[in-house]
Amino acid sequence: MNRHEAREAVFALLFETEFRTDESKEEIYACSVENRELPPDDAYIHDTYFGVHEHLEEIDGMINKYAKGWKTSRLSKVTRSILRLSVYELLYLRHEIPESVSLNEAIELCKKFDEDKARAFLNGVLNSIKNEILEASDG
Repeated sequence: MNRHEAREAVFALLFETEFRTDESKEEIYACSVENRELPPDDAYIHDTYFGVHEHLEEIDGMINKYAKGWKTSRLSKVTRSILRLSVYELLYLRHEIPESVSLNEAIELCKKFDEDKARAFLNGVLNSIKNEILEASDG
């Protein structure tokens, strides 16, 4: 499984978690591995899925800061899942994944799974977050 496919798998897990609120994140992940939807030893998928949940408050805070007039709770489940994954990569994997790759992959996920009008919104929010992170790391 290449990184693009792994990223799509994390998105699918995050999206699924939006609907299976009565189950723990661990149960959802284990079920996906048992059903052979996920490779059992993919560190990126495991670490990113659980990392998003571990840092969800900070991630949603960043999204809320730049999603002018919107709160994460009001975003579509698809948009919210893509944003959470991408913001996690920007915040915690920026030394492994270039910002431009994270942003491009978010747009590709949006093209495949979200509405056309969501693309500009995603791009604007993610670019603002990227710029804040870059400014903070320069200062």
